[in-house]
Amino acid sequence: MAKKDEGYAVGIDLGTTYSCVAVWQEQHGRVEIIHNDQGNKTTPSFVAFTQDHQRLIGDAAKNQAATNPQNTVFDAKRLIGRKFSDSIVQKDMMLWPFKVIAGVDDKPMISLDYKGHEKHFSAEEISSMVLTKMREIAEAFLVSPVKNAVITVPAYFNDSQRKATIDAGAIAGLNVLKIINEPTAAAIAYGLEKRSKYVGERNIFVFDLGGGTFDVSLLTIKDDVFQVKATAGNTHLGGEDFDNRMVSYFVEEIKRKKKLDIIGNPKALRRLRTACEKAKRTLSFANVTNVEVDALFQGVDFSSSITRAKFDEINMDLFEECMETVEKCLTDAKMDKTNVDDVVLVGGSSRIPKVQRGRKEVCKGINPDGAVAYGAAVQAALLTGSFNSVPNLVLMDVAPLSLGCMLLHDVMSVVIPRNTSIPVKKTKQYFTTIDNQLKVSIGVYEGERPKAIDNHLLGSFVLSGLTPAPRGHPLDVCFNVDQNGILTVSAMDKSTGSTNAITITNNKARLSTEEIKRLIQEAQDFHIEDKKFLRKAEVMNALDHCVYKMRNALKKKDINLNLSSEENKKIKDAITMATNLLDENEQQNGIDVLEDHLNKLESMYQRVIAKY
Repeated sequence: MAKKDEGYAVGIDLGTTYSCVAVWQEQHGRVEIIHNDQGNKTTPSFVAFTQDHQRLIGDAAKNQAATNPQNTVFDAKRLIGRKFSDSIVQKDMMLWPFKVIAGVDDKPMISLDYKGHEKHFSAEEISSMVLTKMREIAEAFLVSPVKNAVITVPAYFNDSQRKATIDAGAIAGLNVLKIINEPTAAAIAYGLEKRSKYVGERNIFVFDLGGGTFDVSLLTIKDDVFQVKATAGNTHLGGEDFDNRMVSYFVEEIKRKKKLDIIGNPKALRRLRTACEKAKRTLSFANVTNVEVDALFQGVDFSSSITRAKFDEINMDLFEECMETVEKCLTDAKMDKTNVDDVVLVGGSSRIPKVQRGRKEVCKGINPDGAVAYGAAVQAALLTGSFNSVPNLVLMDVAPLSLGCMLLHDVMSVVIPRNTSIPVKKTKQYFTTIDNQLKVSIGVYEGERPKAIDNHLLGSFVLSGLTPAPRGHPLDVCFNVDQNGILTVSAMDKSTGSTNAITITNNKARLSTEEIKRLIQEAQDFHIEDKKFLRKAEVMNALDHCVYKMRNALKKKDINLNLSSEENKKIKDAITMATNLLDENEQQNGIDVLEDHLNKLESMYQRVIAKY
C-alpha cells in the first residue's frame, strides 16, 4: 500500500453515469474541480472496446455507444458488490445492450468481445478503468503522480458494495485512504463554502439524486464539527430511471404511430435513449421539448415532443418514492422539516423542477455536479495531513444499515442500529442454545427486516472450543465498524479464552488478494496496450502527413526537373507502399513496419528538399 504522503491525494466521485475528480490546492487554499481533456468537469462512466481493438473510457466511449452498444459498458456501479441472482440485476439486464452472465460464486460478469474473443469483466474491473481515467485526468492537471484518493459511495451502499469499491481503487493503482458517503461529502462542500455566513448550529438536509442512486442525509454543522444525524436512500433510483421511463413511453408511441417495434435493436434503443437524456435535461428549464432521431429504425425518422407535465406524470411514482425516503430520514433523525435550515441539492437529477418544487431554503450556491468530489478532496487533504490551509474538520458519520446476527428461529438480533455514529464498537452477550455445546456458528447480517434471512448475509464464522456446560452459557460478540463503514465481528468465550473473528474482507462478494493482484496486472497490460495503440496512431498520422508532403513536393516543377526517372519511380513506389499500409487493416501491420517506412519516406523527402 502506498504511503499517505506519496504524491497528491484527490477526491473522486465515482458516479453511475458521470464521475468527477477534485484536489485541494494549497497555494490557493481551496478545492479545484479538475476538467478532463474535453474541458468538462464531469466524465461519463463509460468503457468501450472497439472493433479495432481499442479501449475507450469516458467521453470517447459514450460518443460511440450508439454504433457499438453491445461492447459499451455503463452502469457498472449498479452491479458492483451485487449477486447475479439479485432481482435488481435481473431487472437491469433487460435494459442493458451488453451481456451479463453469472460467474463464480454467483458474481455478475460483463461479457464483451475483445480482440475477437469473449472476455469477462467484473464490475470492479470496469469501475477501476473509470477510476484510472480520473487518476490520469488529475495527473495531467497536477503534472505529478497521484497515488492516494478518497472515493465516495452512496450512503446506502452495503458492506459488500463498499469493499468492492475499494477493490476497484486498488486495481486502478490507488491507495484508497477512505470511503466517504456522497451526501456527507456534499455537506462538507456546503460547510466550507457557506460557513463564513452563519454562526452557531445549522441543520442541513442533503438531497442527492444522481444518475443511478438516491441518498438523503440530515447533518448538524457547528463550527468545525459535521455530525450526521440520519441517512436514508435507494441504491437503485436515479436519472437513468427517468430516462428508462421516457424510452418506454416513446417505444410505445413508435409502435402505435409507426407500427415498428425497436425493442430488439440495441443501436436504435441507444440512439433513442441519448435523445431522451437530452430531452430530460432540456425539460429542467423548458416546458416542452422535441425528441428527434433521424433514421432511427429501418430508415424511418422519428420526431415527437414531450411536455414537462407528461414527464412528471410518467415518473410520478419515482418522485413519490423520493419523498417517502425524505420523510423516513427526518423521522429517523427525530426532526421536523421546520427544523431544517438549508436544503443542499446534489446530483444532476436534482435539477428536475418537480424535485425542487416545495423545497424550502434550497441552497443554490453549490454546484450539484462537483459538490461530492469537492468534499472528498477536502477529506483527502485532511487525511494526508500535508497541507496547512485545510480546515480542521471533524466528521461524524453513521452506519446506513442495522448490523447484527441470527438467533434461534431465524431472528435478527441487532447489535448496531442504523444511523449509529461511526466509528463504533459494541459488544452484546449471547447464550448457547443446547447442553454441552462445543462450538457455535455466528452469521453476520445487515438490514432492517426482523427475519435474518430476509437481510443481507455479510459472512459467518465458527467459535469453537467452548466449555461443555448446560444451555445458556454466555458468549460475548463484538461488532466494530471503522471510519470507512467496514465491519469486523469477533466472538469470545471468557471461561476458556477461545476467540474467533471475521473482518468480512474475503467473503464471496469481495475479491481475494490474489484476484486483486491479477486484475492489477491486467489493468497494467491494458494501459500498455492503450499506449501502443496511441503510438501506432501517431506513427500512422506522421506517415500520412509525410505522404502528403511528398506528393506536394513532386507537384513542383523545379523539384521534378532535378529528379532522375529512377529517383522519381522510387519515390512514387514508396508513396504507393505507404498508402497501401495506411489503407490496409491496421492490425496487419506492426508499429515497426510503419516506423521503418516512415523513416525511409522521410529520408527521401529530406533528400528531395535538399536538391531543391
